[in-house]
Amino acid sequence: MPDGALPVLDVRDLKTVFQTRGGEVHAVNDVSFSLKPGELLGVVGESGSGKSVTMMSLLGLLPSPPAEIRNGSVMFEGNDLLHVSQETLRSVRGGRIGFVFQDPMTSLNPVYQVGFQIMEPLRKHMGMTKQEAAKRAQELLELVGIPDAKQRLLDYPHQFSGGMRQRVMIAIALACDPQVLIADEPTTALDVTIQAQILELMKDLRDKLGMAVIWITHDLGVIAGIADRVMVMYGGQVVEHAPVHELFSDPQHPYTRALLKTIPKIHAERATRLTIIEGQPPMITDAPTSCAFRDRCDVAFDRCAVENPPRFDLGGGHDAACFFDARTGGPRDA
Repeated sequence: MPDGALPVLDVRDLKTVFQTRGGEVHAVNDVSFSLKPGELLGVVGESGSGKSVTMMSLLGLLPSPPAEIRNGSVMFEGNDLLHVSQETLRSVRGGRIGFVFQDPMTSLNPVYQVGFQIMEPLRKHMGMTKQEAAKRAQELLELVGIPDAKQRLLDYPHQFSGGMRQRVMIAIALACDPQVLIADEPTTALDVTIQAQILELMKDLRDKLGMAVIWITHDLGVIAGIADRVMVMYGGQVVEHAPVHELFSDPQHPYTRALLKTIPKIHAERATRLTIIEGQPPMITDAPTSCAFRDRCDVAFDRCAVENPPRFDLGGGHDAACFFDARTGGPRDA
């Protein structure tokens, strides 16, 4: 990936709110990031941190109501996806931007053959004939490592294992040669052997096809092996963003450091109890006016309760939204 390459996707100040019976839930708060061609961006955080909602907001995949995008821009191929027609958005969704959902069993339609489900976007977005789409569908199944691909096109989702269904979902997402692939925890429900196979597959496909990838997960171990950059989310906000090696070697946000401590140490000299992050993630019912992590933080001080920290630029593509400077061990200058 060239350092000076222009972003293929550029998101600025995205804000998404849900209307509920109990009031508003501010699920995504001023999220900004960019993605360059061929780059893999890992997005990590606990359940409820805003990872999936952020990415679904980009493509208009949230039902409205209750969801409402209050602010922001999503620039892709010269268009702001938040302000284009539904027809244009549909042509981008599943065409230029692919999406792999978390649960392949509920994402694949159980009453249609797998071949039909792969061929559908090819005929809709690329105008292929039935014969052309069938040939391409077979090539896609072969690409994602499913043997006897021509025959398997006639099978139904229940005839595939969990790992194979996930490969089918990846084939569907790749059908129209997308510039960007968004993968929402695609290995969560799979055993570790199949997880490793899917991760290896994704790395190979990125190298072969040159597409940019956003990989959503709660597993930092997965991110360590595949990502170029990492974006850590908490309370609907980006709390840290850094090149992957720097995030692991020099984490600057207390939440990132807490997440890293929860990873079991295989080569530890002696057995130790697993570390947990005490407390629960916040329910953001108002626009943030203080640090969302302060109640669970071991270095919080008075300022954290009255001001929401901005993302401080730490140099080298690294930033963190924290008033505490982990490098000096004291408060960060305003």
